Amino acid sequence: MLQPDEKRKKTILVVDDDKDIVETIRGNLELDGYEVLCAYDGRDGLDMAKKNRPDLILLDLNLPDIDGIKVCEIMRREFDFPIVMLTARDGLSDKVLGLECGADDYVVKPFNFLELSARIKAVLKRAERSLVKNFYETKDFSIDFKSRIVLIRGKEIRLTKTEFELLELFISYPGEVLSRDFIINQIWRDSQLYHSTRAVDVHVQRLRKKIEPNVEYPRYIVTVPGVGYKFQPS
Repeated sequence: MLQPDEKRKKTILVVDDDKDIVETIRGNLELDGYEVLCAYDGRDGLDMAKKNRPDLILLDLNLPDIDGIKVCEIMRREFDFPIVMLTARDGLSDKVLGLECGADDYVVKPFNFLELSARIKAVLKRAERSLVKNFYETKDFSIDFKSRIVLIRGKEIRLTKTEFELLELFISYPGEVLSRDFIINQIWRDSQLYHSTRAVDVHVQRLRKKIEPNVEYPRYIVTVPGVGYKFQPS
């Protein structure tokens, strides 16, 4: 049964001084079913965040009054909602700085809205899991996300960091088809080593060997030909 908080629309605050970009993002987010709030400088963004407590903030790095990094630092000291940086700066040092100041993700302009939408959904799902669901359990699976203990049919399975993150990602999207490119962007976003989708197949196969009753006929992580993979809860 849904809790009262789960019935309401998620609210996203967009903080960007480019009004054309803000209106474009607002329109697309509303089509995706979100409530959208808009601010055009850092001070208004901070005020609106305090008054409205949004579920997620899209924050531009280049603001006219307060630098986006400073705004992010202030928000992170006071709030725990997810922050996704939007910026035209694509240097590695800028990405690292944005993530170190507390941002949960980093999207470079110009961006495709489908990518932004996918990033938003992924960040919100991670936030929901960390806030209200630190434990996942089905008939065959038992996973403690804090301790990283995975039990498959009552037996503890030792997973590598990458294998655990893969399983965690699949569980966050039960029944949904995840493309290989999407998986790469979520697990190895800033690594140059995994730009080949072949890497995804290798790691999925290793994970299957540890969790599937029969690797030749996977029950949980199913291949969707030409697209990617889908997690089927037991």
